[in-house]
Amino acid sequence: MKTIGIIGGMSWESSAQYYAIINRAVRDRLGSPHSARILLHSLDFAPIAQLQADGEWEELGEAMADSARSLEAGGADCLLIATNTMHKLADDVEEASDLPLLHIADSAADAACAEGLTKMALLGTAFTMEQDFYRERLEEHHGLDVIIPEAGDRAEVHRIIYEELIAGEVLDASRETYREIIARLVDQGAQGVILGCTEIMLLISQSDSPVPVFDTTELHALAAVDFALS
Repeated sequence: MKTIGIIGGMSWESSAQYYAIINRAVRDRLGSPHSARILLHSLDFAPIAQLQADGEWEELGEAMADSARSLEAGGADCLLIATNTMHKLADDVEEASDLPLLHIADSAADAACAEGLTKMALLGTAFTMEQDFYRERLEEHHGLDVIIPEAGDRAEVHRIIYEELIAGEVLDASRETYREIIARLVDQGAQGVILGCTEIMLLISQSDSPVPVFDTTELHALAAVDFALS
């Protein structure tokens, strides 16, 4: 079994989900009492979030590269960035290490394409929805047509992530807000919804959407298991 290296803590609420999903999948595939070989480098999210807000992406890239090097030195066989937003710095991680980086957007896109879907709604932080690094990966590498919420809805999706979900607060009112936003995206032709923030899975499940939901946290974690057991 290969060792999975995870750059996590952004936030730990979703990193904990990675740990659980990966270990459950290994146990299911190999039988009890098997569990996964994991190295987790968990960062303090407070300074990370502030640097994001300040646009200090070069400094963030250095932090991510340091994590990648630490995991490689510790014996990891692959790397995961356990957050969608920080895939903005995927190039920094790949340049810092010789290990393969399993890109979270590829996991979601592969699953959507396997179902024959072509037009996808994307929910995530403002960085993920509005900047090019994530949407271009979906569009140029996988041929998907990506739509995002209108400005007011994007602001609310982002606020709920940073004010509630990263703190472990899961509110019914916010779930209803997301349901309404998803419905508007479906009205615009979305055939599926990519939960492009690893915390959104705490709030939204398939029962909240009339079209297929693609949870990047689970899909990314399961891609890591596929790699580890290959």
